[in-house]
Amino acid sequence: MYVIITPQQFLRLARKFFKQHPDLKPRFATLLVELQNDPYQPNLKLHALTGKLGGCYAISLTYSYRITLTLMVTEQEIILLDIGSHDEVYR
Repeated sequence: MYVIITPQQFLRLARKFFKQHPDLKPRFATLLVELQNDPYQPNLKLHALTGKLGGCYAISLTYSYRITLTLMVTEQEIILLDIGSHDEVYR
């Protein structure tokens, strides 16, 4: 089982995001449970990022919204970095 780490910066972004999209809170909670159990499940659509976000990964919250994260496989840690629309997250 993986440990999910939520830095203060992510918590601020998440509060702002969920004020605008309260309907996505249940989906987010489900994703966190699935991430803890196995981040490599196909339904999470985990994919590595390139460019300035190289070394990070992203999962799909919905078709339009993403969560970026750092996945430390050796330490079994997942650090959440950003949440938002496709364009906001990949800026």
